[in-house]
Amino acid sequence: MNELSFATSWYWFLLGGIVSYFIGCFNFAVLISHFKNRDIRDMGSGNPGTMNMTRSFGLKFGAINFFCDVFKGGIPALVGWIIFRNYYFEGTEFLVSDFVRYFFGIMVIIGHIFPVTMRFKGGKGIASTMGLFLFAISCEKWWYMFIVIIFLTGVLLYIIFTEMGSMGSLLGVSGLSIFQAIVTILKYNGDIGNGWVIATLMLVLGINVLTWVAHRKNIWRLLAGEEHRTSVRKHKKKSA
Repeated sequence: MNELSFATSWYWFLLGGIVSYFIGCFNFAVLISHFKNRDIRDMGSGNPGTMNMTRSFGLKFGAINFFCDVFKGGIPALVGWIIFRNYYFEGTEFLVSDFVRYFFGIMVIIGHIFPVTMRFKGGKGIASTMGLFLFAISCEKWWYMFIVIIFLTGVLLYIIFTEMGSMGSLLGVSGLSIFQAIVTILKYNGDIGNGWVIATLMLVLGINVLTWVAHRKNIWRLLAGEEHRTSVRKHKKKSA
């Protein structure tokens, strides 16, 4: 293991954050809808994301968009982990990769929700956030991947049977946030007051808050009983 000084290496974090932000700005929903000679921003809710793609073009195109966004959110975190996995922050026993994967990840989510390429009006970040947690949590122990997949399968079943897409998505993101926070706290239990531990937990919390803020209109509609239902079975027929 090698020590890394943030004071002398900060520019690598800045560069990685900028690259991650612009990766987040790339919107697959807009690209896929253009292949259909349409613009997803002029359809349905106008949101360039998985739910609106599913409602507008059917389950097949919604699924394609979902998996593209999953990899968009996860790959920068994985790359950051690979690059920095053999480094500790100078004077600590905190792995640089534990911080970097979520720093790169939150920059992707910010880019997805507030893309400079789309006048800061992007998607709501659920698929990219789930992808981020899937890849990042799996970096802890590879078999954690199966726990995340089982959990996300439960979220999907909840959405199928309740038709409450927004609520299911938010519960899914929150559950994964809590899981990663618990893993981090247990991992650094003897050094929980370390600034990098706290910073990483704040990044995990920040990612969760971003998705909830992006869904604020959906939350108000849910409270008012006016939220649009998400019928997977109906959209499957549309795709057929």
